[in-house]
Amino acid sequence: MQATAQLQPINHGRQFRAFTLTADQFAKPIDPFLGVDHAWISGPTFPPHPHAGFSAVSYLFPDSETGIDNRDSHGQRNLIQPGGLHWTAAGEGIVHEEVPAESGKTVHMLQIFINLPEHKQSVAPFALTLEAQNVPVVHLPGAKIRVPLGTFEGVSSPLSVPTEVRMLDITLEKGTEINIFVPEGHVAFVMPIDGEISVDEQAFGLSDLKAAVNLPQSADRIVKLNAKRGNTKAVMFSGIPLGQPVYRQGPLALASKDALAKAVDGYRRGAFGTLPARV
Repeated sequence: MQATAQLQPINHGRQFRAFTLTADQFAKPIDPFLGVDHAWISGPTFPPHPHAGFSAVSYLFPDSETGIDNRDSHGQRNLIQPGGLHWTAAGEGIVHEEVPAESGKTVHMLQIFINLPEHKQSVAPFALTLEAQNVPVVHLPGAKIRVPLGTFEGVSSPLSVPTEVRMLDITLEKGTEINIFVPEGHVAFVMPIDGEISVDEQAFGLSDLKAAVNLPQSADRIVKLNAKRGNTKAVMFSGIPLGQPVYRQGPLALASKDALAKAVDGYRRGAFGTLPARV
């Protein structure tokens, strides 16, 4: 039987709903990822807020009705377009805010939280952006795979990121089966996005609120994906586990209690910077 993890439905008012997958205190079972929100956002939901110790990554699905207006306390401001990705390595601390670019339209996206190796948790924050047109795409019979992070079938994302991960945005036509090789050292998981996806012959969909984890299960490191019941969409994540503890307080996550206390104190003192009110 395939190992699974529970997806939790969450809502914040009427403008944010998501299915979220969250790791435990040692980032299991999705290390080096700390959590993933598969979200729909139709208006400003979260005020400017801090992050420290990890990377906050926003990936917009190509079917998103609008983009995201992203800004942070280090002067970065950009529009994340549908199909694009923005990576904020929070490091020692940053304040950021993301809101839909157009009122009355819904953003369809992933909010991905990726741990930083402990020695990188105290570096200065920085940001990376990947425009939609620069995301590599692999076409296979009945399948389209976007590669915003990592490498697949000989194509690589142009981003050089501080934590080794791969993310594949996979669309399959009904009846299509593909084999995905998981890189050596990586541990993978698959989240269903739309329709039903079969992962190593076990079905997953949003109706049962589960994700396939601890992949691959076979010695050849192959994960078999199949769209048996209709067109389907899923995302496969993988990375090299960091194996370090995670101490959290709100949107801060560090590898030690002392580092967390230092980050909390820094935020309270204003060391993360501030964001002015939107005009």
